[in-house]
Amino acid sequence: MFRQNVGPIDRGIRAILGIVLLIATFVLLSGFWQALVGLVAVILLITAIFGVCPLYSALGIDTTPTRPAAKH
Repeated sequence: MFRQNVGPIDRGIRAILGIVLLIATFVLLSGFWQALVGLVAVILLITAIFGVCPLYSALGIDTTPTRPAAKH
């Protein structure tokens, strides 16, 4: 469906930040901020798991490593 556009380093950062924000959502926050930060955390975790970021696609950003051209 969508081509992966999130590289391994980017995915790791998103996963760690998503987990930290998810913990903060349940431990530190309440009300509007809890919902907002929880939503951001879930989005970060989903993009880390699947390696696809719709915002990156819209902006033409790709952080996946480039593969060397095949030699003939």
